[in-house]
Amino acid sequence: MGSASDETAAAAAAAAAAVAEGGPAGEAGPDSKDLQQQSKALDKLTDHVEDRQLDSSRVQSAMAALASSKEADWNAMRLREKELAAVKINPTDVEIIANELELDKKIAERTLREHKGDAVAAVRSLLH
Repeated sequence: MGSASDETAAAAAAAAAAVAEGGPAGEAGPDSKDLQQQSKALDKLTDHVEDRQLDSSRVQSAMAALASSKEADWNAMRLREKELAAVKINPTDVEIIANELELDKKIAERTLREHKGDAVAAVRSLLH
């Protein structure tokens, strides 16, 4: 932990010792304001430790949810790629778009597939 945590722990230990002893030596009783501050420091320290403890079943359920979400995303992407591969495109359109817009042929082809072979729509989307 950091030095701030060490200071909080030291203050909490001092508060616990002062309460156990009935206050500092030479005083009739501890100052109530000081005692409240020490009590808050102790609470803050114990709350911090409790927050860091994890419930293993919650962690496992979160990990399972992430795994199923990742699998669903992967399946959706695979389905989308199959749909795009099934789109008929004109190879001449790919050549024209790639040459005129100075693009890689793969990008031109992908854009044409995404626009269902419509060269005008593909060029418009590339220019925007």
